[in-house]
This record gives sequence, structure tokens and C-alpha cells, in this order.
Amino acid sequence: MELTEEQAAVRDVVREFAREEIRPTALEADETQAFPEDVWDGLAELDLTSLTVPEEYGGYDADPVTAAIVNEEVAYGMLAVATALSVHSLATSCLAEFGSEDLKEQWLPDMAEGRPVGAFALSEPHAGSNPAEMSTEARTDGDEYVINGEKQWITNGKRAGVYVLFAKTDRDDPSTVTQFLVPADVDGLTVGEKEDKLGLRASDTTSLTFDDVRIPAENRLTEEGRGLSAAFHILTGGRIAIAAQSVGLAQCALDEALEYSQEREQFDQPIGDFQTIRHKLAEMATRTRASRLLTRDAARQRATGDAALAASMAKYFASDTAMHVTNEAVQIHGGYGYVTEGEVERLYRDAKITEIYEGTTEIQKKVIARHLLE
Repeated sequence: MELTEEQAAVRDVVREFAREEIRPTALEADETQAFPEDVWDGLAELDLTSLTVPEEYGGYDADPVTAAIVNEEVAYGMLAVATALSVHSLATSCLAEFGSEDLKEQWLPDMAEGRPVGAFALSEPHAGSNPAEMSTEARTDGDEYVINGEKQWITNGKRAGVYVLFAKTDRDDPSTVTQFLVPADVDGLTVGEKEDKLGLRASDTTSLTFDDVRIPAENRLTEEGRGLSAAFHILTGGRIAIAAQSVGLAQCALDEALEYSQEREQFDQPIGDFQTIRHKLAEMATRTRASRLLTRDAARQRATGDAALAASMAKYFASDTAMHVTNEAVQIHGGYGYVTEGEVERLYRDAKITEIYEGTTEIQKKVIARHLLE
């Protein structure tokens, strides 16, 4: 699928930034579990923290294909950074699409510039794949909502200055899920400690606890009961972003494997001369390209209409590809692929999360089958 001249230019700029500025920080960020804030500021200078902010609020307002390109290239540098960016973009998407004019004017210009960072608070300890089971409640009290409950697996949890929160207005009624905007500095909000994760270690993932948190009624983003449909609509774009990030991760692992296969010698020849290695590389490259095409097709459908089926197909296949390609990259590197100072060991650990967040592989298959059998 051909890119426009502008899309190709964006790809080249972000690709250079990923290779020159993001990737050199990846191993240290993974080891220390510290998010590279200088890199975030660099993304802001490139207007990438405003991908889903309308132009009238100072945003880039990128088309879905351009957004997918950006996610792919940033993930080539470091998946943790790409994940933080895509979640920030989910938050700005919600504000842009569902927020009042006052809320958009108050929050979007600064979020477009990268601060405050946005987060998306949907999952709970006992409500992940089925968010209708959430127990967080926002009950009305005069001209305010009072929020009580707990959220889990919140990307940008500690870094965020604002959260897009999903809560029921009646805890016992699944049809009352509603979307709210909650500033990080409200009384009664506690951010948990960062999770110690297998991969994506530079990204802060936390719980959120709401204890009689009060927000003005004006901070409600959707009509009461319309929050879940809004979440699913926004998450279609999120799944395309994760698919694109999976492609970037796979491409990085493929490039590492290609380079190593030509440098490493065994039996007096580069291991890339052996058919077994060549066949691995061929399959890795083919699956990566197929994933990219599926992802960009989903992005094009997102630009013109309903892309739920295409987004689930892309997310399912690309995340599976990321796992396959990083696994093969470790195998090609042999012992050097298993040690922590090597690049592919980190890529392998990072890849697993792509099959879990923004809807597990099993959920994507469920969505695909539902569309096929309707």
C-alpha cells in the first residue's frame, strides 16, 4: 500500500528520531524501569503528542494511517514509549470526541504539547476483558459526581496529569457505564506503586484507588450509560495502534537477526549462509510485511468507516507475529540472544504484552468470529 508524500516524510522523520534518540535509551530504561522523559519531550517537539488532537486546539490531528506509521516507528525505538504515546492519544481522542467545548479548551492545548500526560482508566482487578463487570461507581451528589472504586493496569498511571475514567452511575446496573474526566490532583485519588513487569518495564503501570473523589458534573464526557460504547469505539483505534507497534517491534527484531546472521560465523561461514537460518529470516520478513499491510488496511478503513473487524484482525495477527519474530530472533542469536545486555532479549520480553493489552488475542478472535457469523 503506497503512502502519500506527506506520510512518507512523517515516516522518515519519526524513523530517524526512533533510531537516534529513542533506541539508544532503551536498554537503560528497561533496566532501571525509568521512563525516558527527555524522549517524551522530543516527541512533543515533533507534534507527536498531539496525534489525535484537532487542529483548532493546537493538535496534529493525524489521519489513521499516519498515526499507525508513527506508532510503528516509535515502537521500533522502544515499545514502552510507543505504548505511553498511544494511551495518551486514547485520552485526547476521548476528550476531542466526547468532551464539552469548555473541557476541550481547558485540557487539549496543553495535552497537545505533551503535558499533562493522559491515561485511560477502564480495566479493574476483576473486570478486564469484560469491562461491563466493573464496580467503580460515580454517583450524583448535587452538581458533582462522587467516585469510589479501583482501576488496574493503568499505563501512564504515575506520569498522568489527567485520567479518562469509566465508571457506573449505578454499581448494580451494567448499562450505566459512563465516561468522565478526572484530574490527577483531586482529593481522594491514590496512585498505586508501579507494577514490576516481565517486559515494557520503562512504562509505568499502576492501580488507581478512588475514595470519595469529587468532580464537577461538567467533567462527564458521555451521557450516562453511553460510556461503554464510547470505550469500544475509541479502542478500535487503540487496537490499530497496538498492531502498528507490534509491527515496529517485529521489524526491529528482524533487523537485529539479519545483521547478526551476516556477522556471526560458524563452520567457517556466516550463519546466514545456512538454509535453516535463511528460512527463518524469510518467514520472519513475510509475516512482518503481512502484519504491516493488515494494519494499514485497518487504518484506512478507520478513516472511512467501521474498522472493528479489520482492527481485531490486525491486532491479532500482528501481535502473534511480534511474538514469533522476536522468538526466532533470540534463537538465531543463540546464547547471545538470551542474555540481558542483548537487544533481542528485551524485544522478546516486550512482545508478550502485545497479545494481552487493548484486548487479548482470545478477545480479538471472539470479535472476528462474531463479525463473520452475524
